[in-house]
Amino acid sequence: MPVPTSPRPLGRHHPALPLTALALLLTTACSAVSDAASDADPTAAPPLPAPQKEDGATGTGDGNGADDDRRPEDAPAVGGPLDGRVVVIDPGHNGGNAEAPDEINARVPAGPGEKSCDTVGSQTADGYAEHEFNWELSLLVRDRLEADGATVVLTRDDDESVGPCIDERARIGNEVDADAAVSIHADGGPESGRGFHVITPGEVPDFTDDIVEPSRLLAEDLRREYRDGTGMPYADYLADEGLDVRTDLGGLNMSDVPKVFLEAGNLRNPRDAALLGDPAWQEGAADAIARGLAVYLLRG
Repeated sequence: MPVPTSPRPLGRHHPALPLTALALLLTTACSAVSDAASDADPTAAPPLPAPQKEDGATGTGDGNGADDDRRPEDAPAVGGPLDGRVVVIDPGHNGGNAEAPDEINARVPAGPGEKSCDTVGSQTADGYAEHEFNWELSLLVRDRLEADGATVVLTRDDDESVGPCIDERARIGNEVDADAAVSIHADGGPESGRGFHVITPGEVPDFTDDIVEPSRLLAEDLRREYRDGTGMPYADYLADEGLDVRTDLGGLNMSDVPKVFLEAGNLRNPRDAALLGDPAWQEGAADAIARGLAVYLLRG
């Protein structure tokens, strides 16, 4: 069945957090992690940036949202702490999926087996669709990362089209040789369940062997900053303290770069839904996601 659309405008575009403000947030976050590393968290990120990548890669050229040849060496020299880093933001689902069942139900590679190309996604009780939330939050995260010098590639260009398929979403990150990729979602869990969780790839021989560990570090950084920045609790109906290891998701299995899924909250829960649909809360959530990515990207 088609997902009811919300009367709210798609793609609200708020100004990016100023570079100096985000840089201050990154410095504070990295300093806090560094201070705690000696006695609390052996995976904590030091405040110094890692060396920039020197190997090049071509763009996807497939029309699915990745900008062709958009590599760090071609990006504007804005002088931010994330210069040289490439991040793929994958807004889950798409607004046209409900009207294209044949297309999104087609089987595509998903690791050792196959899965449907994509799905429609969830929605709140009053019809705020997950695909719309994913798109809006992804734009806010993109703006913050770009303001701090990162090159950001979205896996889709709008919220009206179909797909792309899960294997294509992974391929976009692979072809731009992303330093990190995050697929942004909101869950459709039980109405009584609250909270967020981060999904990280488990061991799938010949598929995820080389991304399990860096993806786990990315998941931990994102989990910490998202919880601290939003006040959203860990999901109380699945996962383990906000982390869920999965081997059945094609978007993770087909990725060659560190990648996680963020399930930002439960759209079916009234308390979570009220937060997820609040533009002011979304701004804070975008700050938190950008910080989590930055802490990971600035690891030495």
